[in-house]
Amino acid sequence: MKKSLILLILVFLFLSGCKKEYELPSVTPPAAATVETKAAIDLTFTFTAEAGYKMSALTATGGTATIKTSPSAGATSGNIIVTFIAGQGPGAGAVILSLKDEEDQTGNATAVISVYEEGAPVIAAPANSTVEVRKSIDLIFNFTAEGGYASSTLTATNGTASIKTNATTGSTSGSVVVTFAAERTAGAGSVAISVKDNNNKTGIITGVINVTPVPTVSVPNNITENTTWQTGKIYILEGRIAVTDGVTLTIEPGVIVKGNAGSGSNATALLVARGGKLIAEGTSTSPVIFTAISDQILPGEIVSPNLPSTLNGLWGGLVILGKAPISADAVAVQIEGIPPSDLNGLYGGTIPDDNSGILKYISIRHGGANIGEGNEINGLTLGGVGSGTVIENIEVIANQDDGIEWFGGTVNVKNVLIWNPGDDGVDTDQSWAGSLDNFIVISGPDTDHALEIDGPEGTLIAGHTVKNGSVKGSNNELADFRAGARGSFENIYFFGFPDPAVAGEGDLSLADAASIANFAGGALSFSNLQVSTPAGVALSSVFRNGTHLHATSVEPGANTVGADKTKFSAWTWADKAGQLTSF
Repeated sequence: MKKSLILLILVFLFLSGCKKEYELPSVTPPAAATVETKAAIDLTFTFTAEAGYKMSALTATGGTATIKTSPSAGATSGNIIVTFIAGQGPGAGAVILSLKDEEDQTGNATAVISVYEEGAPVIAAPANSTVEVRKSIDLIFNFTAEGGYASSTLTATNGTASIKTNATTGSTSGSVVVTFAAERTAGAGSVAISVKDNNNKTGIITGVINVTPVPTVSVPNNITENTTWQTGKIYILEGRIAVTDGVTLTIEPGVIVKGNAGSGSNATALLVARGGKLIAEGTSTSPVIFTAISDQILPGEIVSPNLPSTLNGLWGGLVILGKAPISADAVAVQIEGIPPSDLNGLYGGTIPDDNSGILKYISIRHGGANIGEGNEINGLTLGGVGSGTVIENIEVIANQDDGIEWFGGTVNVKNVLIWNPGDDGVDTDQSWAGSLDNFIVISGPDTDHALEIDGPEGTLIAGHTVKNGSVKGSNNELADFRAGARGSFENIYFFGFPDPAVAGEGDLSLADAASIANFAGGALSFSNLQVSTPAGVALSSVFRNGTHLHATSVEPGANTVGADKTKFSAWTWADKAGQLTSF
């Protein structure tokens, strides 16, 4: 057999075994219509059918329906005209047309009809409308009423409806403007309006609304050119996404960023590499929210509708890295939580005023995925971040590791709220030389220390200032100062902690000789510390190593130092959940 014949046979066998897949038929209904009882109306449905038209079937309510004009067999597009004959009673009617193509695939659509009695108001519904979940749309219903307009009532599905502009009483024609506010679930919605005239006759019609989901954008790769994430959208981190050197990512107010599930080297995170910038400026009414893919929260919402405030480890977190000085074995080292193979994880340098961007009104939730034994990602990690960076109004909720951890750098941070940290609330390392001003830590069931303060690791020696804070305890320690801790700690109020003598927790301690020496020499200092303790607990058993000399005991709520909780009103989940009432 010749090679050409063999090839022809193989091609024939291949083609005969490959069956074309056709798109499903699509059917579009007419706009909502009105018809008098026992009268007839023609309804025109349009269709496309890639595999070719085969047949149609009808189902009717409120009357009967027949096909008046049918397309030719095999037609790939066209119209189907249906005659609907209304029944005796007024009310809502419908015709469902189901179309089958030559591949026996089916598409269908529903025409909505209002059946009215003779002399009753006649209403025209607007064309089928589309609105996004949790947003609003205005619908205009026009009417004629022989007996003069009296009133209207509304019924809505998949949303709520209210009259925005009513018609003039007694008018024989006009319009009623209705505002429809969609619920959280995408799908079909409707508004039925019932218009009554002065003769007590009623006309009814239904406006159909398609409620669409929030636009969602997948982010599978590193950000290598200037990019803006837009208000009203949800962005899905498909892995560890880096904003690379020289690139700016701008996140507009109200954006929700969700990290896909992942752990180990696949833990999802948004990482701003050295030289990159993040401009994420939420507002007090529209914060930027970082959360997990399983969180069903939508733009415009503050409280998760399905995840508890204690659930952590569902994704990684937010990592900001810069070129400011750190105390380490090298000028630049790899940040914890990021595999060494990813060089975007380097941080540190020689530029104190380095600028990594602006973070304002940010809420970070349910993070801290573990990439290895004892190596989790913090809610917000700041590695070598310089003083040119603006960070304020930050909330971190339910992170498996620390709420915020500083690794060196010089950045100043203010207005921070940390709720339910899985390890420490505030953690400082490697001679961070900035300040934290106005903060709240709300300890959770797994919190270790509210504050964990570590000293330098290399030759760079610097301290930081932590001031104006309120710290609520659970079964955890107030603070642990270790490894030659340095810095100034001022105007901090502690409450809700257990008796150290009973629980073995609930104290502030200097954990090593170097920290004690720094305290004695003034490199580590305390002033205006206040605490509310259980009855009979000595101040020295709470504030150890002589730090009690800089502290006073106060009744619960009688503190004169602490955080300004008004900075966290309205925009934080903690405030919405009533967590700030005792502050």
